[in-house]
Amino acid sequence: MLSVENLTSRYGRIEVLHGVSFNVAEGEIVTLVGSNGAGKTTLLRAISGVQPTTGGTISFSGESIGGLKAHKRVARGMAQVPEGRQVFAPLTVDDNLRLGAVTRRDDGIATDLENIYTTFPVLAEKRHLQAGALSGGQQQMLAIGRALMAKPKLVLLDEPSMGLAPILVEQIFAIIADFKKRGLTVLLVEQNAYAALAIADRGYVIETGRITISGTGRALLEDPRVRAAYLGL
Repeated sequence: MLSVENLTSRYGRIEVLHGVSFNVAEGEIVTLVGSNGAGKTTLLRAISGVQPTTGGTISFSGESIGGLKAHKRVARGMAQVPEGRQVFAPLTVDDNLRLGAVTRRDDGIATDLENIYTTFPVLAEKRHLQAGALSGGQQQMLAIGRALMAKPKLVLLDEPSMGLAPILVEQIFAIIADFKKRGLTVLLVEQNAYAALAIADRGYVIETGRITISGTGRALLEDPRVRAAYLGL
């Protein structure tokens, strides 16, 4: 579904991604792990069209999307849950969710909205409140729900467990694992390497803008290099 080949990107004169290549097959959960500053968020932003690239190719469902604006990529079936959630704080929960469907022109928006409220009952209870009044965990659910309202084939998740209590982290990862049952494909960036790799079909380690290790989620959990650097074992 997603193929990235020799991707490069820079901030000013500083190159952050140095020829990154990897792929995500349809129906997979693929995890990217790495330390702060390794280039994980830059890579997701480049894939979603928010961060400019300086070289390489990005193909989605067999078609090159390197020249497409971000909203065109959303319309093609790609949605991102950004780091830090970035909900529209002054708007209601309901309005935030409806904004997720801004590129859609079909008749299923109302049904999908109710499905989101079924998935996240706490959002249904607070649908008329401002998003800024929600707790961190509730805002993360809202950000995920907003992405699902775009009716994506591929969901890009950037640090979904950041700043959440352990019990909420478990809930968020259970939701992500459930995406496979919905037929969704997931590319997950996450500091909690153990939890992310535990639900992943495959994973990649990115270090200083380069992919250095790849394998199945289970293989990476057992890799001594990964265990020492990212799992604290």
